[in-house]
Amino acid sequence: MPVRPAPAHILMTADALGGVWQYSLELAEGLGRRGLSVTVALMGPAPSDAALARAEAASGARIRPTGMPLDWTAGRPEDVTGAAAAIARLARAEGADLVHLHSPALALADFDVPVVAVCHSCVATWWAALGSGPLPDDLAWRADLAARGCRAADRLLAPTRAFAEATRSAYGLARAPEVVRNGRRLSDVPGVGEPASHAFTAGRLWDRAKNAAALDRLAARLDAPLLAAGPAEGPNGERFAADHLRLLGRLDAARMERELGQRPVFVSLAHYEPFGLAVLEAAGSGCALVLSDIPSFSELWEGAAILVPAEDDAAAAEAVRSLLVDPERRGSLADAARIRAARYGTDAMAGGVLGVFRDLLSETGSRALDRIAAGAAA
Repeated sequence: MPVRPAPAHILMTADALGGVWQYSLELAEGLGRRGLSVTVALMGPAPSDAALARAEAASGARIRPTGMPLDWTAGRPEDVTGAAAAIARLARAEGADLVHLHSPALALADFDVPVVAVCHSCVATWWAALGSGPLPDDLAWRADLAARGCRAADRLLAPTRAFAEATRSAYGLARAPEVVRNGRRLSDVPGVGEPASHAFTAGRLWDRAKNAAALDRLAARLDAPLLAAGPAEGPNGERFAADHLRLLGRLDAARMERELGQRPVFVSLAHYEPFGLAVLEAAGSGCALVLSDIPSFSELWEGAAILVPAEDDAAAAEAVRSLLVDPERRGSLADAARIRAARYGTDAMAGGVLGVFRDLLSETGSRALDRIAAGAAA
C-alpha cells in the first residue's frame, strides 16, 4: 500500500483582539477539512488556557501563543520587524510550506517559503477614513512598515473590492490585493418566534472607526433599547463612555450567538469597516440590518440592508423605528440579509484562500502543491 504523503503545513498568524481571531479559526478549520495542517502563531495578548483549548478543538489547528507584539500596538519599528523575524524562524522550525500572515508588516523578514498576507485593516486606510492632514508620526512609521510589507509579500488578499482599492491607493501599489471574502459558518436554522423588540450593535466601541458616539445619539432617539456588545476600552488606552447605549461588555461566542439569536435589529454606523464580521453574523442569524452607507457595506449588503449616512443618527433612528413597527418589512429585510450572508460562508472563504495557495505554490514549483492535491483527494 502506498504511503500517503504528509499534509501540506500552513503557518498562520493571528491575534485575539478582534474579528481576525474568528476569521483565523474558521479559515484554519476550513483548510483542515481540505487536508492541510495548520499552526496558528498567536500574536499579542492570549485568551485563557480554557479558551485556547476550545479554539484548538473547534479549528483543528495547533495554536502557539508567542507573546510577540502586534504591529498597531508596538512601541517602535524594531518591535514589529523583530516579530517578523521570529515568525520566519518559527516557520522554519515548524517546517511550514507556506506562511499566511494577518498583517503585511510581518512579511518584512527572510522567509524560506512563499508568503501570503491579508490586509484586514491598517492605520493608513483608517486615517484616510477618519483623520485629516498628514499621518501623525506614531502612525506614519506603522504605515511605512505596512507599505514595505505589502511589497515584500508574494500575494496580498483583502476582504472587499472597496478595501482592496483603498489599500492600493494608500500604499501606491501597482495593483490592488486580490479579493477573497471573509466568511463565517452560519446556522442553517432560522430563529423561531417573534424577533426581539430592541436594537443591537457589536464591535470595538473604543475605536473611533466604529462611530459609537453616533450610536449613542441614535440610542437617545429610540424608545426601544439599543444594546452594544464589545470592549469600551482599547489596548492603546482609548475609551468610550456611553450615555444612552446599554453596554454589555465583551461577549464570548456563545453569548453573542444567544444575543443575535433573538434577532434584534442590528445597527452599525461605522465610518471605516474593511468587511464587518459582526454584520455577517447578525445577517446569518436572521437580523434585519441598518448600516452606514460606506463603500464596503454597500458592496456587500446593498439591497439586503437599509443604508444611511454614518453621521445621520436621525435617519438611522427612523430606519430602526420603521423596522420595529413593521414586522412584514422587517421579516423581508431579514430574509434578504440571510440569503446574502450565505454567499460569505467558511467554505467559500477557505476555497478562495486555498486557490491562492495553489497558484502561488505552482508558480514557485513547490512540492507542497502535490501534498495539497493529495490532502484534498483524501
